[in-house]
Amino acid sequence: MLPDPGLEPPYLESFQGKKVLITGGLGFIGSNLAHRLLSLGAKVLIVDSLIPQYGGNPFNVAGIEDQVRINIADVRDRSSMDCLVQGQDYLFNLAGQVSHMDSMTDPFTDLEINCRSQLSILESCRYNNPDVKVIFASTRQIYGVADYLPVDERHLLHPTDVNGINKMAGEWYHIVYNNVYGIRATSLRLTNTFGPRMRVCDARQTFLGYWFRIVLEGGELCIYGDGRQVRDFTYVDDAVDALLRAAVDDQANGEVYNLGADEPINLLNLAQLLVRLAGSGSCRLVPWPTDRKRIDIGDYYGDYRKIRSKLGWCPRISLEEGLRRTLDYYRQYGDHYWNECPGPPGRAVT
Repeated sequence: MLPDPGLEPPYLESFQGKKVLITGGLGFIGSNLAHRLLSLGAKVLIVDSLIPQYGGNPFNVAGIEDQVRINIADVRDRSSMDCLVQGQDYLFNLAGQVSHMDSMTDPFTDLEINCRSQLSILESCRYNNPDVKVIFASTRQIYGVADYLPVDERHLLHPTDVNGINKMAGEWYHIVYNNVYGIRATSLRLTNTFGPRMRVCDARQTFLGYWFRIVLEGGELCIYGDGRQVRDFTYVDDAVDALLRAAVDDQANGEVYNLGADEPINLLNLAQLLVRLAGSGSCRLVPWPTDRKRIDIGDYYGDYRKIRSKLGWCPRISLEEGLRRTLDYYRQYGDHYWNECPGPPGRAVT
């Protein structure tokens, strides 16, 4: 029998007084996780390099900046990580380079951040805190072009870009360290996470983030091809819920889980929905640029039955409600995000 999604999450008391390290904690998902963990009574240590193009933003912890510890460090620095992992009960490993195009133009930086640094973090845990529980943020990008839909965890991994290859390796370092060295680790394959505190000044992290800025500024969304590419989207609060469930459940050790949604949507319909909810902006179809078409994965939506049956997770925030909440956030706080990479309103593409 599947768990009742209406039940309270199993971690409400689990983080009280626990020490939690979040790599990439000033970024989008990491900062939302930090807010939630503080509400659960955790002692949160954030590590972030604040490299401009990677999405870290001090405003993401506005209101809790005096309640968390923040260390500006690069996860590629082994000596720093050796110190920072000590004494931690949980490590949410969210630091990474997520731009697919950047991984193709600068593959060695992607390799350093998404492979070498992941191995370094795990070595720091192995020698300085072997009892820590590690939760790794992986991606649906490692599947590449889907052989069937919805995609489950048994699907072959054949990524279409350097980022997908390196994220696949990073994930499997965690599983190997779980299996060989007993470093308890779980990997969640996230899919198009969106919500407050995401990078919206450009499309470097995700096209949807940039779309929010464009429609709120009355700009034009340009969708490649015929706009029928299907995707699924996860609101950030649901992603945080999945991360917390994986952290406290030992049956998740050594496992990988897909996240997913109940309402996949094609990109043209998504653009039209966002324009309607924003009450501004417009959209149109444009031809595919050759460099992007070569690494596009086509249609994708995930099968999340495994994480539902094992950990009781399912998405609770509908796509439309999530879009509304995110638009409301940037209407109020957009000035703190537009200027991360200043420039005039323009056109956002998928």
